Amino acid sequence: MKSPAPFLDCSSLAAFLNGSSDWIGQEMARYLPDREPKSYLYDLARDYPSRGGKRVRPALLLLSCTLAGGEAALALPSALALEMFQNFALVHDDIEDGSLLRRGHPTLHRIHGVPLAINAGDFLLGLVFELLAENEPLLGAAKAWEVQREFSRVFRETFEGQAMDIGWVETNHLPDRKEFETMIQKKTGWYTGRGPCQIGARIAGADEAVIAALGQFGQLLGIGFQVRDDLLNLAPDSSLTAPGVLSGGYGKERGGDIAEGKRTLVVIELLERLPPGEAERVREILMTPPAETSPEDINWVIDRAEQTGSLEAVSRHCSDLGHRAGRILEGLPPSPQTSLLESLTGYLIRDRNA
Repeated sequence: MKSPAPFLDCSSLAAFLNGSSDWIGQEMARYLPDREPKSYLYDLARDYPSRGGKRVRPALLLLSCTLAGGEAALALPSALALEMFQNFALVHDDIEDGSLLRRGHPTLHRIHGVPLAINAGDFLLGLVFELLAENEPLLGAAKAWEVQREFSRVFRETFEGQAMDIGWVETNHLPDRKEFETMIQKKTGWYTGRGPCQIGARIAGADEAVIAALGQFGQLLGIGFQVRDDLLNLAPDSSLTAPGVLSGGYGKERGGDIAEGKRTLVVIELLERLPPGEAERVREILMTPPAETSPEDINWVIDRAEQTGSLEAVSRHCSDLGHRAGRILEGLPPSPQTSLLESLTGYLIRDRNA
């Protein structure tokens, strides 16, 4: 059923993100009721959404839809489905990585145990398809099917990228730059950027050239967002406060990526700059089980990344991704939405500290 859209204020990035986040949060509550099995399922499913977060993905979808001339209300089920998928992915990702914190609080599986957390994540994924079924009466069967196909592509690319990310840790493989680029294009490029932008434009009935341009923009934005995340994970105040729309902390334990053995661009850059003996020590630290990785080893890796200029090099790469994304926006007709996308790019890739 079509839900009336609130007035989404496009006068500033903060106004739009706060408005769209509130709308998404209110609508999500309809699918996450306060009923039995409350303490085993619904409380768990509501946990991560209640911790805050930026809700960038649904905002991107709504912006892309309205930029292309569509109604925000027509994009609501897809925006909600994307946010449900995001929360499903976080629950499972935390289990796969053995993460300790999410949005400034203990991860779901640490609170409730792995079996209940997995089931709650599975439930959130099931809601994705429940929401996508609402597109048919809103958009018509043909367009609803197009949107479903876009979602299916997002799922496939995301899970392929996640398989690479996890598989490298499990097999003690250190990827080269080309392998890393393939992984991040699949995982975060599609899931955070290209998918939301293309889905929103398709709902609006945009032509293929506009869909492709927004998809290219979204991929650069998504990759930059992830690389920026990797930098923030090494920042001193990364874990203390849950992230908000444009405020708060990073919300995960500082250096958690190092403890988990994550293969990030910072790691690749660092290994290329260190002498052989120190590079070998980094490899050994990455291959050590998280519970056995000492704070001293984590701090040593972070210090060397700073001293060798690796952090600065990755930061410059983020800025370059932002400039490339901005050039794509310059090729689109000027509008309040393109201005917001430009502001969002600057914030997420260059200026974000949470």
